[in-house]
Amino acid sequence: MKKYIDKLNSVVNLEELEKLRIEIFGKKGVMAASFAKLKNLAGDEKKSFAAEINTLKKELNDILNQKREFLKEKEIEEKLKAEGVDVTLFDAANESGALHPVLATMDKIINYFLNMNYEIQEGPLVEDDFHNFEALNLPKYHPARDMQDTFYFNDSMLLRTHTSPVQIRTMLSKKAPIRMISPGAVFRRDLDLTHTPQFHQVEGLVIEEGDKVSFANLKFILEDFLTYMFGDVKVRFRPSFFPFTEPSAEVDISCIFCEGDGCRVCSHTGWLEVLGCGMVDPNVYKAVGYENVSGFAFGLGVERFAMLLHKIPDLRSLYEGDLRLLEQFK
Repeated sequence: MKKYIDKLNSVVNLEELEKLRIEIFGKKGVMAASFAKLKNLAGDEKKSFAAEINTLKKELNDILNQKREFLKEKEIEEKLKAEGVDVTLFDAANESGALHPVLATMDKIINYFLNMNYEIQEGPLVEDDFHNFEALNLPKYHPARDMQDTFYFNDSMLLRTHTSPVQIRTMLSKKAPIRMISPGAVFRRDLDLTHTPQFHQVEGLVIEEGDKVSFANLKFILEDFLTYMFGDVKVRFRPSFFPFTEPSAEVDISCIFCEGDGCRVCSHTGWLEVLGCGMVDPNVYKAVGYENVSGFAFGLGVERFAMLLHKIPDLRSLYEGDLRLLEQFK
């Protein structure tokens, strides 16, 4: 049996120890074979042999248990050593994250208007027809509703197609003066290089009593805002149509890719459309019960601004989760 004592002393890991335990104490192990010999012995010889085997069994068992505890402690120490962290070392592999370019652009837009004393208003994503269309001078069967491909529910509710319903809810809940923006997600049935079914808008509204607000005020704030966003660019206003503003205009900036010389991005016009705006239509005031007020509204697509700021050619790439793109915005 001495060889088994030597084997126990030389074991270097718990797996080997378990194999040796089975070899010694298992059902077919050496101890079981030794005890089986007792049936062939008689009298004092049997008694003496049994005492010798039991003594050896206890000795082997004690060595086994001591070895097991030693190996367990050794394994824990090795694991702690392997997992240890030297806090004085610089780990170049640690990388910090960053905001998604759409959210970062949204924050930049919001910060500008917060600094201009605008408040942030929010509203539900699921809207009714009145807030999303009728109060915004888009009655049923109005042809301008075709401009917005809408997701409808069976109960005539819908996913909001713009954040303008927040402006309606704000005007219904409080009186002038109002100076607000409504950032958030909106939904339309559209998908191509420059459109997705869900995207983000920031819309603004300023209402004052009397005739204190003019188109000149709107022009000033938007020119200053676009300079803040894109730097030294030219800004122009073109007459347009929006049901909820009159007069209405679309706003362009000189192409930031070719600096106005003309390129594929700006269709060789030298201009890029960035937002829509106008003076609030009188029919909107009627819908919310306002009288003797003046104001303007504007709206922009956050993804559109993000694409221009970071020169991203395909809107869909912002939502594909491609780390090769997103890691560039750390």
